[in-house]
Amino acid sequence: MQNTMIKELRTEEEIRSAFSVMRQLRTHLNEAQYMDLVIEAREKDHYLMYALFEEDSIVAVCGFKPMITLYYGRFIWVCDLVTDQKIRSKGYGNELLSFIHGWAEDKGYESVALSSGLQRKEAHKFYEEKMMYDKASYVFKKVL
Repeated sequence: MQNTMIKELRTEEEIRSAFSVMRQLRTHLNEAQYMDLVIEAREKDHYLMYALFEEDSIVAVCGFKPMITLYYGRFIWVCDLVTDQKIRSKGYGNELLSFIHGWAEDKGYESVALSSGLQRKEAHKFYEEKMMYDKASYVFKKVL
């Protein structure tokens, strides 16, 4: 990780450049759906997207949004976090999520929270053992 850089993805071209990595997590989306959702989330929900680059290649992507709830107070909700599956377990996820922690602290947020699919056991191990996250709740969903 000698030549890494973290950068906010702001333009449509930059956001589109992250699709190949993000699609590894959000397999149900095609590129047009991805672009539509990211653009709408940025406009309506203050969604931000950052990427970790190694040299000129995106190796990890994180999408998150600042939120306020009575349960968590002022916090950052990590909506999407993925490292390119070809190069996982090299510290990229740790580097990018640690950056998000620092970003949140600098802006006065109290915590960072996320949910992770039940099947993603390796991700759970990463969050709990490497990133020191606590299991705080179950997340429930009802499709309408």
